[in-house]
Amino acid sequence: MSDSVFTIFNVVRIFTVATVAFFVTLLITPLWTKILYKYKLGKGVVREASAPIFSELHKKKVGIPTMGGVVIWVTVIVLTVGFWLLSKFYIGTSIGNINFLSRGQTWVPFTALIVAALVGLLDDFLGVLRIGPGGGGLRMRDRLIMYALVGAGGAWWFYTKLGWDFINVPFIGDWTVGWTYIPFFIFIIMASAFSANETDGLDGLVAGVFLTMFGAYAVIAFDQGRMDLVVFLSAIMGSLVAFLWFNIYPARFFMGDTGSMSLGVTLGVVAMLTNTPLLLIPIAAIFIMESGSVLIQLTSKRFRGKKIFLSTPIHHHFEALGWPETQVTMRFWTISAVGAIIGLIIFLVDSKIPPLF
Repeated sequence: MSDSVFTIFNVVRIFTVATVAFFVTLLITPLWTKILYKYKLGKGVVREASAPIFSELHKKKVGIPTMGGVVIWVTVIVLTVGFWLLSKFYIGTSIGNINFLSRGQTWVPFTALIVAALVGLLDDFLGVLRIGPGGGGLRMRDRLIMYALVGAGGAWWFYTKLGWDFINVPFIGDWTVGWTYIPFFIFIIMASAFSANETDGLDGLVAGVFLTMFGAYAVIAFDQGRMDLVVFLSAIMGSLVAFLWFNIYPARFFMGDTGSMSLGVTLGVVAMLTNTPLLLIPIAAIFIMESGSVLIQLTSKRFRGKKIFLSTPIHHHFEALGWPETQVTMRFWTISAVGAIIGLIIFLVDSKIPPLF
């Protein structure tokens, strides 16, 4: 197969899987929505005393179902396993070759997606049942432990099985970091998952941000020749577009931890798999803003006894200033898109010039 034919076929794979993912999600979402409303799997009430501004801004959203993110990872699992099974029955055919489940490219992100989704689903169920502190759900400490365990599993695989102990620094090249690759990997996964959870606070916000970030990494993976990974990401993106159809303001449901956690962990794994974790700085600019505002607020309250922001994460600060929810969401989407473009520019320029050292 010539290079041009190979490229065309992979482009067809990408758009085929993305389109199928879109329609599968579009079909299963109404069914899942009926279940969420029938069993009243709604969002827990935030205690007024602990977050008065947030409570006032979002009191109208109490009772709206959570766990909407289930439709995203269920679609990705169905397509991943489905095309893998088709490859066993249609060996050597165009249908069989659509399969994108491979040991070197998609096993780890696919496994991470499933594990994180199930942990997030548990957290959501505890929240619905009002089990746990602050209205229900896992404590932040427990969440961070879960993130760390998932990250440790991925770090072990990359370090011991793949032999990776280096990190790419744009315009400099790969730096060998030895065993410190493991804690760095864990940090990236924890930061990505934590930030995803913090960003999931407005209708359509985190889904739109994920769409631009996964889009950027799909381009990076395509340039690196990781076609199976690109197709895997296209499945996520196709599903996200359909999810947004129901999740934009006014949202029919929320993504929930099962969605934000699974996609956040997957994003971190993909960044490590493409050896571009430092590009998360521009590509995940919104994530850094959101989690950074929380950490700054907590630090200020701890040592100064004062708040810097009216409410955190920072999207609630802008709401408290009087910005309409849709305006905050759209502007954050714009910032995310600009960050993704900057990240891609850095990657493409860096990949075409020799390292400085």
